[in-house]
Amino acid sequence: MRWLGLQSRLHVSLYKLTGGRVGGSVFGAPVLLLSTVGRRTGRKRTTPLLYIEDGDNLVVVASNGGREKNPAWFTNIRQKPRIEVRIRGRRTVMRAEQAGPGERERLWPLLTKMYGRYDEYRAKTKREIPVVILHRDDRPTAYES
Repeated sequence: MRWLGLQSRLHVSLYKLTGGRVGGSVFGAPVLLLSTVGRRTGRKRTTPLLYIEDGDNLVVVASNGGREKNPAWFTNIRQKPRIEVRIRGRRTVMRAEQAGPGERERLWPLLTKMYGRYDEYRAKTKREIPVVILHRDDRPTAYES
């Protein structure tokens, strides 16, 4: 598990350093950086995630590699849904919302088309893997850091 944390931090660092030229895609799928506020620490946490575009929204998956526990970033957004997204060099404040059953069923085939291993992850866990929709948040206040 420590290796995954180190790998993620390295990915985030290279992505930021190169404006997404390195780490901006993985397995042919686009990658964004999702920054949340830690629910216990209050610190900004950044995670690289694969995503798809759905109209004006972005969609990510809280797969955690098919583990039985949701990823920490998902738990953070449930408490503080206002997040920051970085795609390449552009940062956007957004609001995260878990997709309801109908939206999840509509989006799942699009997500697995982008990254087929999501079906493997779903098969190996008992939990329902959350799909998260990121909406633009045009409110004038700054991102919560």
